Amino acid sequence: QVLLVESGGGLVQPGGSLRLSCAASESVFSFLSLRWWRQAPGKQRELVATITSRGVIEYADPVKGRFTISKDNGKKTGFLQMNSLKPEDTAVYYCNGDLQPFRGAMPDDYWGQGTQVTVSS
Repeated sequence: QVLLVESGGGLVQPGGSLRLSCAASESVFSFLSLRWWRQAPGKQRELVATITSRGVIEYADPVKGRFTISKDNGKKTGFLQMNSLKPEDTAVYYCNGDLQPFRGAMPDDYWGQGTQVTVSS
């Protein structure tokens, strides 16, 4: 079953903003940590931002000061606010989270389907 669904990608001009969302299925018991990754054509997937279950946040150097990761535990949804976008931010963005699919289950690692972000004039 699909446990993480992403939305919010698209085409934006340099300097613009986008907000990505990563929603866990209603049936998910808890959404613990969240990570956003990206993969540009011909490049390896890279970790962009992380927020742990305790709220500890880390960013990759290329996005520091421009991207903000957050998570709404009540809505079981994570976000990546991306400002001052650059052409080099163009990539498929993936959310990746540690989810507890039901009460009592061991947390496991799940991935969203990916969403394309294109920064171009």
